[in-house]
Amino acid sequence: MAGFFVGCAMVDLSSDCKNCAALCCVALAFDKGAMFAFSKAAGVPCPHLKGHSCGIHPDLEAKGLKGCVQYQCDGAGQRVMKEVFPGQTWRDEPELLGPMMAAFSSMRKVHGQLVLLKAAEALSLSVDQRAELKHFRQRLAPEAGWSEEALEKLEKSGIFRELASFFQALQPLV
Repeated sequence: MAGFFVGCAMVDLSSDCKNCAALCCVALAFDKGAMFAFSKAAGVPCPHLKGHSCGIHPDLEAKGLKGCVQYQCDGAGQRVMKEVFPGQTWRDEPELLGPMMAAFSSMRKVHGQLVLLKAAEALSLSVDQRAELKHFRQRLAPEAGWSEEALEKLEKSGIFRELASFFQALQPLV
C-alpha cells in the first residue's frame, strides 16, 4: 500500500526494511506454531538477525517462518528511524532498545489506524464523516513529525477510542 499526503508531507504506509533497524525482528514476540518454527520473546533479537537485516530472508518460509514473510509494519519501522530516532540505532546504542521498542509499538498503532482511514476514504462518507476522517489523519500524521514525547502524549489522548467509535459508525457503509 502506498501512502498519502497530509499537508505537504507524504506518509508512506509500505514497509521498507532497508530504512529500518530490524525493529520487528527485536520488538515483536511470537510463539512456536504453524507460522513460526520457534518462540521468541519481545525485546530479544531474532537469532537469524545479522546486523539490521535477516540472514535467512530468502529462505524464511522454508525454515518455518511464514509469519515473518506475511508481516507488514505498514511503514512504522522506517518512520520511527527517520522521525523519532534519526541517525540512531539500538545496535550502536543498546540503551535505546527500550525507547525504540516503545516508539515502534506506538507507531504500529498509528500506522494501523492510518491504513484503516485510507480504506475508509473509498466509502460513501457524509461531509461530516469526511471532515472527521481528515481531522483524525492530521492528528495521526502531524506535519512536524513524531517524537518520543509526542507518541507518548498521543497514546494517552484517547484518540484510539475515538477512532474505534468512528470506524464502528462506518460499519453500515461497508
